[in-house]
Amino acid sequence: MARVTVEDCLDKVENRFALVLLVAKRSKQLLKGASATVTGRNKYIVTSLREVAAGSVRFEEVNSEDQIAQVEHDLNR
Repeated sequence: MARVTVEDCLDKVENRFALVLLVAKRSKQLLKGASATVTGRNKYIVTSLREVAAGSVRFEEVNSEDQIAQVEHDLNR
């Protein structure tokens, strides 16, 4: 993949807002030492976008009240 575009990622994510949240969270994970699921020597943001476009990173479904409370807590930091 020569370039990754927002349109490539929007095929995998509902909307641009969700894409920003997903890529930001994944970039922080990569910065803290998580291993990337795609190969390349890019910065964390580009690697995160490539992972979303490839379909290897996505949101988890939240079902329980504890998980919902944790997500709300994370968003309010």
